[in-house]
Amino acid sequence: MVTSRDVARLAGVSQMTVSRVLQGSNKVAPETRDRVLAAMKEAGYRPHAAARTMRTRRTSTVGVVVADITNPFYPQLLEAVGQALEEAGQRMVLWNAPDAGGSTALSALDEGIVDGLIFTTITEGSEQLGQALRRGDPIVLLHRGLDSLDCDQVTTDNLAGGRAVAEYLVAAGHTRIGFLRGPEQASTARHRERGFRDRLAELGRPLAEDLTAQGAFAHDVAWSAMRDLLSREDPPTAVFCANDLTALGAVDGAVSLGRRVPEDVWVIGYDDIAMASWDSYDITTVRQPIADMARAAVRLLQERLEDRSLPPRKQLFPSELIIRGSTAHTTMP
Repeated sequence: MVTSRDVARLAGVSQMTVSRVLQGSNKVAPETRDRVLAAMKEAGYRPHAAARTMRTRRTSTVGVVVADITNPFYPQLLEAVGQALEEAGQRMVLWNAPDAGGSTALSALDEGIVDGLIFTTITEGSEQLGQALRRGDPIVLLHRGLDSLDCDQVTTDNLAGGRAVAEYLVAAGHTRIGFLRGPEQASTARHRERGFRDRLAELGRPLAEDLTAQGAFAHDVAWSAMRDLLSREDPPTAVFCANDLTALGAVDGAVSLGRRVPEDVWVIGYDDIAMASWDSYDITTVRQPIADMARAAVRLLQERLEDRSLPPRKQLFPSELIIRGSTAHTTMP
């Protein structure tokens, strides 16, 4: 039977280093971790999970919580998180929690089934989550953050992303600008809308309330909302959508009325999911650096597992406006 000593000898490291790799410790250099993992694969080493858990009091398993796995943004984010966890020697367990509270996942953390949790979606008001954070449990918020929570968070600058869209549309000469909102309880939706509204007002083009509608981060809702906006006597010439799934629905709603994108109406989304770049949509959008965010979240969680006394950290990534065919490939002047 291949042992950890054999792996250490093959990798040219100490047995302690092999143990740290198995524990997912951040005290091992990335190149050393890669060498140890390669040695494990070459030697056919299979660590005994139950024995390791008893010895280290770690499961090497991280729970990841999402609210709507059918939203194409989340599989893309989960792929990045899964890759980052694998690189850190961790396994992933997924919870789909429509209420974004993650009570089952939090219970699993209490029971020692997982070492820590990454919430990719969260809303205000979860008392169970608040209690877990007050205890210092290893939890990281990724993608959606909450100012009211004092914990590790990794987000993008949604305010700046919304502002960039406003500047782009005004610079392109649009005066009838529409907006399909996201759910109010989602921090991403609130921040994108606030940045968009505030910048339009600063530029002397305040958002007209009769040109706003609920997109709800759902294709069918956005489809109906876009049809309603375009059926009005003086419809918008450009519509900003709070995420890409909403933008996909908006494009399909416009097409169902015989309207052309971008000739009759511009459409802009947010997130830059893979579908946004497909030729049939080719949607201008605001990109989040998903892979970088996932690696940052895993790193913060690993550091929290090593030292729960660390102060809460918040990492904010920049967003980037990606211009495509749904706005006629028109660049900023």
